[in-house]
Amino acid sequence: MQLSAAYLWIKALHIAFMVTWFAGLFYLPRLFIYHTEARDDPSRGTFEVMERRLYIIMSIGAVLTTVFGLVLLYINQSLIRQEWFGIKLLLLAGLVVFHFRCRRWITVLKSEDFPTDTRWLRWFNEIPVMFLLGIIMLAVVKPF
Repeated sequence: MQLSAAYLWIKALHIAFMVTWFAGLFYLPRLFIYHTEARDDPSRGTFEVMERRLYIIMSIGAVLTTVFGLVLLYINQSLIRQEWFGIKLLLLAGLVVFHFRCRRWITVLKSEDFPTDTRWLRWFNEIPVMFLLGIIMLAVVKPF
């Protein structure tokens, strides 16, 4: 297989696992809202299981996205010198912080330290959209 064909296969896997990661990032904060609003222990227990399992799946997606992204960067090292790519890496760093912040929310909700108002969680739920739009715009349009 030629290098260019391999590059495209690796890129396809990178994108597929990125979708997996983002699916979790979009849905997990919504589960936090439902968990916070649940009034009975069985429901709360169900949300704890769902959150933990989804976090594992999205973490696998994040790791594989990173692995395939690093392979792509190894193959095409010229990316690192492009301004848009540096900004994309900065957004990815923010996304990793958001990912671990989700882990923190799982711990908080498991300890039953529920917020009195879900307004912050509703805003928190929208943050991955901003990251996704920024990353896609940079990767596709390459404005810089």
